[in-house]
Amino acid sequence: MNLPPVIFGTLIKRYKRFLADVELEDGSVITAHCPNTGRMTTCAEPGWRVALSDSNNPKRKYRYTWELVHNGDCWICVNTGRANQIAFEAVSKGWIPELVGYDQVIREQKFGNSRFDLLLKKGDELCYVEVKNVTLLADDGTYAFPDAVTERGRKHLNELIDVVKAGYRAAMLFVIPRSDGTTFRAAHEIDPKYAEALKMALSRGVEAYAWGAAVSPEQITLTKPVLYNP
Repeated sequence: MNLPPVIFGTLIKRYKRFLADVELEDGSVITAHCPNTGRMTTCAEPGWRVALSDSNNPKRKYRYTWELVHNGDCWICVNTGRANQIAFEAVSKGWIPELVGYDQVIREQKFGNSRFDLLLKKGDELCYVEVKNVTLLADDGTYAFPDAVTERGRKHLNELIDVVKAGYRAAMLFVIPRSDGTTFRAAHEIDPKYAEALKMALSRGVEAYAWGAAVSPEQITLTKPVLYNP
């Protein structure tokens, strides 16, 4: 997917989860919206270069949105909403072999008490897909999810098990919008309950796929599968 035009700056600090102070290239300092509820460990260090999109909306309290950060090695997408967009693009265009063969790809569909990011349909054949944005690079050089305890994430896994029980396919799609790691795994050192829930979901028939994305200030595109190493 193509990103909207961005402007560059330097991160001063991220705070209150949804806010970040940034010094723009002209020396001015602005507060941008940070669309990421996680801890953003390994992708929010003061002094790193960032890319912001401009809403051009004078009615918005925070005009700019934090899209990307560069850690000296690669660009990382920190806007979690972009993961859903690039996943929709990839599945719609048949780039993920395990998720091809469906006539419709529908966003934001409800099952039980959860709303999943994608629903793939072909007649009576259904596949519910939950998309997660992975930004954490663990100490061992692997990509890991989550970067903070997530009860909501465990709830989604339990609902995906219910999807399988109902006779449909269910899958987790972990989108990794950075390129400086190796394999993917659950972050058991951060949220052992989520790691156990993911293991349980896989044993009950839920599928899991991890895909890396090429990230630049112009576009983000899913490019290749990443080995899932439980």
